[in-house]
Amino acid sequence: MIKIVIVVLALLVASQAQDIKKKQYVTQIATPRVSLAGAKTAPVQLRFAIDPEMHINSNRPKTENLIPTKLVLDLPTDIAVVKTIYPPGKDFSFAFDPSEKLNVYSGEFPIAVQLRPAHGASAGTFKVHGELQYQACNDRACFPPKKLPVEFEVTVLKTKSRRR
Repeated sequence: MIKIVIVVLALLVASQAQDIKKKQYVTQIATPRVSLAGAKTAPVQLRFAIDPEMHINSNRPKTENLIPTKLVLDLPTDIAVVKTIYPPGKDFSFAFDPSEKLNVYSGEFPIAVQLRPAHGASAGTFKVHGELQYQACNDRACFPPKKLPVEFEVTVLKTKSRRR
């Protein structure tokens, strides 16, 4: 009987460990389709929501041993990132070390990306894939780093050719 209880407990612990590995603490809020035309840059406002009892390190944490939040995009060859703008984090101190302030995101936060089509880019709608790399913590512990899949659409408009 004791062996059965131990096996059941071990299975429960293993199941909870798998759930923690799969759990995402951040979600992407729907991103409107973006249109690009000519050689002009266009902003994309990606928005994310963090679970209420959690926070994640900002893009510029105050100490080297903390993992920064980072957006990595895999773009079609005809589209380039000109600039990625992360919001400033907020400084908070937590009960586990009230003397140290950590720079974090909580609630909802945006990441702005400036995109530009390449000269002669093909017209059409493209799905942009990527990932948000982050480390989530609550007021008691930090969890292993995660990668949240990110996705949005970009439409490259056909440019009118000039006749000479």
